[in-house]
Amino acid sequence: MKRLLPSLVLLVACAVQAKTFTGTVTYVIDGDTLWVRPTHGHEKVEIRLLDIDAPERCQAFGPEAKQAVRDRLLHRTVRVRTRGSDDYGRQLGKIEQRGEDIGAWLVRQGYAWSATFHHRAGPYASLEAQARRERAGLWARGDAQEPRSFRQRFGRCP
Repeated sequence: MKRLLPSLVLLVACAVQAKTFTGTVTYVIDGDTLWVRPTHGHEKVEIRLLDIDAPERCQAFGPEAKQAVRDRLLHRTVRVRTRGSDDYGRQLGKIEQRGEDIGAWLVRQGYAWSATFHHRAGPYASLEAQARRERAGLWARGDAQEPRSFRQRFGRCP
């Protein structure tokens, strides 16, 4: 029981922080971060998409990833399911538009990587593999560099 208690506390804490709302995308920062204004008049919320990592704005294919998100979501209604926040104060969440998971769509179209967790494949790994096979989006180039490696080498974009 003592070993289960920390897991139970973490599960309850995550459930308390999780929320679902609809809203309008008001601004796209990059391929995996955007602002959403909740329908019920609350302040805008910065959302970092869960389970993906899109190229940085100043990285190869970063502008294309950002534009894809803008074209698909800007000024449109979305459904957001948050699950906590990151070190930068952004809400971590999944976004759906017209019933489609936007993270899955971005990975499948070749605009983002499926995030890995402790060297284990993320939830969109099969979609990433398919995009790689089909040379979709950033996979059309032979030199795609994971954003994590890019940030370690060059730092964050200004």
